[in-house]
Amino acid sequence: GSPRARVAAYRICYPPVNGSECFDADIIAGFDAAISDGVDVLSVSLGSEPTAFFNDSVAIGSFHAVNNGIVVVCSAGNSGPVESTVSNVAPWEITVGASTMDREFPNYVVLGNQMRYKVLSLFLFLFWFHPLSLVVMLLFVGLCCRLLCKPGTLDPKKVKGKILVCLRGITARVDKGEQAAVVGAVGMVLANDLSTGNEVVADAHVLPASHVNYGSGLEIFHYINSTKEPIAYITPSKTQIGTKPAPLMAAFSSKGPNKITPDILKPDITAPGVSIIAAYTEAQGPTNAAFDTRRVQFNSVSGTSMSCPHVAGIVGLLITLHPHWSPAAIKSAIMTTASTRDNKLEPILNASNTMANPFNYGAGHIRPNKAMDPGLVYDLTIKDHLNFLCALGYNDTLISSFTQDDTHKCPSQPITLSNYNYPSIAIPSFNGSMSVTRTVTNIGSPGIYRARVKNPSGVSVSVEPDVLEFKKAGEVKSFRVLFNGSKVGNRGKEYVFGGLVWEDGKHKVKSPIVLKWSS
Repeated sequence: GSPRARVAAYRICYPPVNGSECFDADIIAGFDAAISDGVDVLSVSLGSEPTAFFNDSVAIGSFHAVNNGIVVVCSAGNSGPVESTVSNVAPWEITVGASTMDREFPNYVVLGNQMRYKVLSLFLFLFWFHPLSLVVMLLFVGLCCRLLCKPGTLDPKKVKGKILVCLRGITARVDKGEQAAVVGAVGMVLANDLSTGNEVVADAHVLPASHVNYGSGLEIFHYINSTKEPIAYITPSKTQIGTKPAPLMAAFSSKGPNKITPDILKPDITAPGVSIIAAYTEAQGPTNAAFDTRRVQFNSVSGTSMSCPHVAGIVGLLITLHPHWSPAAIKSAIMTTASTRDNKLEPILNASNTMANPFNYGAGHIRPNKAMDPGLVYDLTIKDHLNFLCALGYNDTLISSFTQDDTHKCPSQPITLSNYNYPSIAIPSFNGSMSVTRTVTNIGSPGIYRARVKNPSGVSVSVEPDVLEFKKAGEVKSFRVLFNGSKVGNRGKEYVFGGLVWEDGKHKVKSPIVLKWSS
């Protein structure tokens, strides 16, 4: 967060009249109130199915905010790991995915065969208060048709007094815990399915519960099915710092490509969003469910709604340090200094243990200290954003909903979306040869920057000029990035990934490249 920052909250969602959506008028009113109050940064943990910008109240409201010098940080959504689910994709917003950090709350599930499995839990101890003994061996229940622990599927006679093993999926994690408690289970082990892989979350379940990854879950299920009287106990949880590897991408974090404008890579960045200790309202229980009557001042919460305020806090610090930077310059500083490596210096992984890519993390995992001094930035003005809308074919009427007047006139020759001065490069329809133009502004000391590229598979990338010399702060220089690829054997249906880095010996100004051949 930002120490000594003053925080205001704007209510934009009310008890639903029909469904669970928030009204556009309330969302716009929230933005307008924040603009009137003179805020510096807005953290918007709000999202829906991606939609055209002229029909997107968050995109319109955030444009009004950026037009008033406010940095708008938005959550990417929690619809992963499905592709093209990322929301809040307007290029004037900072769109944030979610990843883990190197802090966990581990404990162990110990089976009757003495196999131990590292899990995550918020319970300090499970069986030490049981009247039979300090560590009580309790039966697992393996029910093939009821593995998901959905409401009404569990038999209390078979579950009461036992640890219930539930498979993750379909229903909410905490809802499975409720179902286990309702039928009399004394505890629950939540096992990941294949899609959620290694992503384990410390939830505030209503009964003692532990969360295991996919591999451990398979072994636990095998033990249950191969043992006449399977037994287990669960050890107390602890706080552990320095866990590796970290970060990992959260399975729930929504992914690109950008469904609305694939020429803009989204999300932009990823930040800590799993098992975050957060101040919590006492108007609801820690599971957010009607059945939960507990009240707490702090809770362990996961979601891009947790990673989003991390970035907003960092933006606040950057504004304090560099009050004259534009919203686009702050965004560029955050993106071009991000890391795509974990704390083992290996490429960041997905929850499924596969290598993540820019559609998961955008430019990478945020590094606040590096963002303070990025060297160069890719800057954009309100006029650039309006010309972006012109390039989408928006007429004067549609554009006026963003500008709140009719003063902007589209240029006779609209910009190409690929030349929009974004800190990342996305080419969704590559025909074998093209170039894109970018402009960088020196906001550091004088220096000579040299370009280095990582070629996407099957494509050769070059930069003209490949050396940029800056003699003073504020100096602006443009360059072209040229792409060439063989038309034979390279026309794949999947995106390929690369990168561009400008280096001066002190700074590394990094831009991800995503490219897909035209069909």
